[in-house]
Amino acid sequence: MTDGRHEAAEDVDGVLGALADPMRRRILDLLAAQGEATATALAEALPVSRQAVVKHLTVLDAAGLVSGRRAGREVRYAVRPAALDATARWMAALAGEWDQRLDRLRRTAEAAERDAT
Repeated sequence: MTDGRHEAAEDVDGVLGALADPMRRRILDLLAAQGEATATALAEALPVSRQAVVKHLTVLDAAGLVSGRRAGREVRYAVRPAALDATARWMAALAGEWDQRLDRLRRTAEAAERDAT
């Protein structure tokens, strides 16, 4: 595919891959609650080192889930909701497609049952 759907699928893959790790989800939760935080502040609230937090933040940043901005010598990270929104829209569309398929299957089964009686 060379259209926008291919790019959107890659974005969703990146988000889902990043969210597959429980520690990254915890980091996102902390950032959502605090608004912004440094890797050091996040590490203080987690059972991992600052270096591990930085690695997780790198994955989250690559997936478009967080962004960092320099504030003096620190880098402050914040959640970027756009990637989550796009993934939620994709999931809702997928759920809608499955609902339609299941509805067609239900109608087919009901019609077959009526024809059998």
